[in-house]
Amino acid sequence: MLGVAGTFDLTALGYARIAVVSPALRVADVRFNADATVEALGQLDPSTALAIFPEMGLTGYTCGDLYRQPTLLDAARRALVTIAVATTDGAAVIVGLPLMVRDRLFNVAAFCANGLIRGVVPKRYLPNRSEFYDDRWFTRPSGTEPDMVRIDGVDGTDVPFGIDLLFEVGEMVVGIEICEDLWTVAPPSGPLALAGANIIANPSASPELLGKADYRRSLVAQQSARCLAAYAYAGAGPGESTMDVVYGGHSLIAENGSVLAETARFQFGTQSAVADVDLGRLSHERLNNSSFAADAIAPMRRIACSPRAVVAKSAMLLRRVDRLPFVPDDESQRARHCEEIFAIQAAGLAKRLRHTTAERVVIGVSGGLDSTLALLVAARSFDSLGLSREQILAVTMPGFGTTDRTYRNALGLMEELGVDRREIEITAAVRHHFSDIGHDESTHDIAYENSQARERTQILMDLANEIGGFVVGTGDLSEAALGWMTFNGDHMSMYHVNIGVPKTLVRYLVTWAADAQFDGETRRILHDIFDTPITPELLPLDNGALAQKTEDTVGPYELHDFFLFHAIRGGARPAKVFALAKLAFSDSYDDATILRWLRTFWSRFISQQFKRSAMPDGPKVGSVALSPRGDWRMPSDASPSLWLAEIDGLDT
Repeated sequence: MLGVAGTFDLTALGYARIAVVSPALRVADVRFNADATVEALGQLDPSTALAIFPEMGLTGYTCGDLYRQPTLLDAARRALVTIAVATTDGAAVIVGLPLMVRDRLFNVAAFCANGLIRGVVPKRYLPNRSEFYDDRWFTRPSGTEPDMVRIDGVDGTDVPFGIDLLFEVGEMVVGIEICEDLWTVAPPSGPLALAGANIIANPSASPELLGKADYRRSLVAQQSARCLAAYAYAGAGPGESTMDVVYGGHSLIAENGSVLAETARFQFGTQSAVADVDLGRLSHERLNNSSFAADAIAPMRRIACSPRAVVAKSAMLLRRVDRLPFVPDDESQRARHCEEIFAIQAAGLAKRLRHTTAERVVIGVSGGLDSTLALLVAARSFDSLGLSREQILAVTMPGFGTTDRTYRNALGLMEELGVDRREIEITAAVRHHFSDIGHDESTHDIAYENSQARERTQILMDLANEIGGFVVGTGDLSEAALGWMTFNGDHMSMYHVNIGVPKTLVRYLVTWAADAQFDGETRRILHDIFDTPITPELLPLDNGALAQKTEDTVGPYELHDFFLFHAIRGGARPAKVFALAKLAFSDSYDDATILRWLRTFWSRFISQQFKRSAMPDGPKVGSVALSPRGDWRMPSDASPSLWLAEIDGLDT
């Protein structure tokens, strides 16, 4: 859902609002263009921290030999001063213009903030092909240019000039490349990002051709991903000359591979796209990326600018906040994700079967979501290896809390899939165990519950030994995050096919498989399993009805998966996770409920690491994984006190 349920202090939560603007333009009419730029700047949301305008936006990119006219060049310099003054109480601005330096003309982008021109960056790569003739008028920077230039007359102030400039505005660090710079083999944005730029600005003038918009969009998104940065691309609009080509005003903002905002093309009025860039998440991505940290950092000059004086503290968040971040909203994309995840799981199990030369596996099937997914994956793995499904031993083990619904679904699914089926009632064995350890059966404590889970695991392990196979684990990523599993019980297996799949996604994988791969009775059973409440079925039934629901005890999985994604994948602190959760779940949970389960999440996530430290192998399928051998390495003795203290200090 979109962020419409509350407001943010954007800066405090690590966001920066940036805009790309393609204003109305008249070729060579500098006064009109400057006025249009100032007007567009004034129309931006007061929380906007940075606005990027197109290449040569003060004169127009298509002025041709008029660039050799001092009248045009002088007007552009004066207009730049006007733009700078407009930033006194407004957003920082990047505008493009031609600038004469020591009798050489440069295509530049000027950074203005706090009422001043703070620096000027020249375009590095000048295209001279097809419709482009930049080399005819402009000079490539060679490194021999002065470090400082004077813009506004004899009595003016010298400003930094060069390709080695970064501009700091609060937590934003802005690097600039201009149009063609992006389209080269080694764009300048790479070194700029390594030197600390978390926002790459590109004032551009890129004409439209058939298919070029898609290519441009892909290029911007991919470069933002390579740089682990936000990429703000401001394209020149249709006000440019159309003697030979047409300009569309295509402007985009991307963040780490995803396009956040985009303008409509071919609009003669001013067009803008605005997005809230998550600087905190970008910092977290860089912290996690050893290749980023290992690359050499080129020396850069940093220009410190003060954040704008007037910043709205109550701004709506201009980006998606998904309730189910692991589950794509788009149905076709979700189906593609499900197919790929299913394929990864099945390939992982198939490889383990080939490596061990085992031709049999054992799976405990409860009639719940997780064991259902594991059984479906096993069936596909055996199909892919040309092995009979009858070599899959599926075991259902009813106990004190087993309902008729899950029992029948387990038996029905095993029959429909054509696997080897076995039913082993565990009640008598568990009661014998209670007698051995002197446990009162009427005491429904953790020993009562875990004895059943461990009895089931013992049966599966021993059956695997008996048939010369191995146990396929069930469970899922969400249960691993919360430690919601019995140590040396359902926590253990020889290969854990679901360990990379969060609970909210398990549900969709099961329904996807039902609709994409099956029909008739199999589909009906799978849909009924989807609709069954999540439960370990370890407490006795209440007059035949289910007496234990996992989410009543540990909390809603949709909340915990949300917390897991933003805290671990995005590196968000509890205050930020809470703020985002309030937006995403405003129609489902009040603030106190969200905070309650957020506290549960952090308490369990840290305290239950000892279980994850002993997890069996299993395939990683997404960007969040908790394998102690790969993605998540944490001591089992860590304290959650810092996170819990921050949660306790949050207002409801």
